[in-house]
Amino acid sequence: MMNEIIELKNVFFSAQEGNIIDDVSIEFMASKTTAIVGPSGGGKSTVLKLAAGLLVPDQGEVFYKDRNIAYMNRSENMEFRREGAFVFQDSALWANQTLFQILELPLKIHYPEMSNKQRGERIKSVTELVGYRKNLNIRPAGLSMGEQKLIAFARAMLCSPSLLFLDEWTESLDETAADRLVDIVRRKQREQTTILFVSHDLRLIMDLADFVVVIIDGKLQASAPKDQIITDLLLKDFLKIGIVS
Repeated sequence: MMNEIIELKNVFFSAQEGNIIDDVSIEFMASKTTAIVGPSGGGKSTVLKLAAGLLVPDQGEVFYKDRNIAYMNRSENMEFRREGAFVFQDSALWANQTLFQILELPLKIHYPEMSNKQRGERIKSVTELVGYRKNLNIRPAGLSMGEQKLIAFARAMLCSPSLLFLDEWTESLDETAADRLVDIVRRKQREQTTILFVSHDLRLIMDLADFVVVIIDGKLQASAPKDQIITDLLLKDFLKIGIVS
């Protein structure tokens, strides 16, 4: 029997331009991979950030393991942050820090007992895993967009997350680098990691997703197993409204 691990319940979220998310309720299943899809600007990345607790809804509730994220105590919140990891579409690397400092911070926060040597070994391990083997003592401005994405993905792997949030995580990467990250995601799937990802890439959706959530104009249009979504919403319709490419 499948259990939900994250639930959005009647969630609204707005910005200056108006409602971005409009009364969305979704359950995300534990140990499964869910693709969140929809046209550009339709709210799918906002849903991902709400599920990750990075945005606070104007109305409604977001639950993680039946606990309202908004009311978690410090210990519960730290557990949630340690178990989860987010890869941002724009990588979100601190401009005034070196790559090593950026990667070191999550380990300092979540594993303060680690020695400098242990942190260095862990950082070396994850950067090699994603295929980055250049200097770590430079700042993000010295990297290409693709290299920044590799560092962002490495940061997400540092604490061996059981919950992954991936926002257009293969953008700006060449095919070889993208395939490497896809292989890592497949490995995390075998480890029963819960994965939520946003992508326009039909290949990724077809290869990786167990479930598909469709968000259009801030509203939930569908949430079902992938095979059912593909049957109910024909691929030509996905292409027509810009959900996939």
